Amino acid sequence: QVQLVESGGGSVQSGGSLRLSCARSGDMISKYDMAWFRQAAGKEREAVARIRGDGSIDYGDSVEGRFTISQDNERATLYLQMNNLTPEDTAIYYCAATRYVRLGPGLRAPFSEFAFDNWGQGTQVTVSS
Repeated sequence: QVQLVESGGGSVQSGGSLRLSCARSGDMISKYDMAWFRQAAGKEREAVARIRGDGSIDYGDSVEGRFTISQDNERATLYLQMNNLTPEDTAIYYCAATRYVRLGPGLRAPFSEFAFDNWGQGTQVTVSS
């Protein structure tokens, strides 16, 4: 199990940038898939970006080309660089983790909130027009 603490949220004008951080503690030995999700008021939780334990990266369609996920060499901190923000990016952003499972060739791990079992408390991002 890991503990996750997000930071870096805030308010920004449309077109601006923010960088979110997620500090990981607890199990620092095992490989984990790390991800960012977001949930806007009245909407379902949405997958934003993921780094798998093997280093592969996935992005949600609505953020690809604007957001960049990364982590430090020790994998202790996960980042989400968000550029060209729009009011539609306003949401609570959550960091999530799940133990990495190596899949066979041709198989793809689902990028879904139901695949993650460790969650941070969330950080609010508000983008004004």
